[in-house]
Amino acid sequence: MNRVIDALAPFALIALLLAGWEIACRVTGVPAYFLPAPSDVAVALATDTGSLMQAAWNTLSVALISLVIASLAAQAVALLVGLSPLIDRAVRPLASVLQVTPVVAIAPLVLIWAGIDHPERAIIALAVLVAFFPIFSGAVTGLKAADPDLERLFDLYGASRLQRVLRLRLPSAVPFLLEGHKVGAGLAVIGAVVAEFGAGSGGVRGLAWRILDAGNKLQTARMIAALVVLGLMGVVLHALLERAEKIGLAWWRGR
Repeated sequence: MNRVIDALAPFALIALLLAGWEIACRVTGVPAYFLPAPSDVAVALATDTGSLMQAAWNTLSVALISLVIASLAAQAVALLVGLSPLIDRAVRPLASVLQVTPVVAIAPLVLIWAGIDHPERAIIALAVLVAFFPIFSGAVTGLKAADPDLERLFDLYGASRLQRVLRLRLPSAVPFLLEGHKVGAGLAVIGAVVAEFGAGSGGVRGLAWRILDAGNKLQTARMIAALVVLGLMGVVLHALLERAEKIGLAWWRGR
């Protein structure tokens, strides 16, 4: 019984908030262009389902491509850092700069480099930059989290630096890598959407373009509908990655 209540609690709260929103819009008579009622948003969702799903796939595909590229790059750099303390000291400041630099600030520059006619390249590059750091940070932290007793055992047997990284530190980094990818996936979606806003054109017709297009026409219900789809996409992606993390951790602990 408690499990059922726990499962229904979020939906009950959402239903209560939507009901309050609907009543407030009806009672106050607020203009639809300023704040549409949930029923108007539902109509927009039903009317534009096909185009919203296509836009969601465009955004998600860019985010997934960016996540794969960021994952490969971050793990490769983390392995180099694990092999050489000198590379670690050289790379760390640059990685920190990437972390604190807003995507919006460098989007115009990346768009120029990628070419105005190819905004999808700039969007992927910007999403990669956003997703890179959490994966890199998780990998580096994991590589340094090996059991000290096992480190001494590897010293005793005269293991090389490469053997130490591949056979001890990399397996120890699995939980940190899984967490880093979970965070990086969410940031890849955010980076893709922000980069689409920065592109400001229909070259990549993702959810951000849908929001911009509806906003320019004062179709607020369509804007919120696109935000709803974006939120649902993020929730589903996060749930899938959490499931993958549990499976990965179960395998890792079993080994």
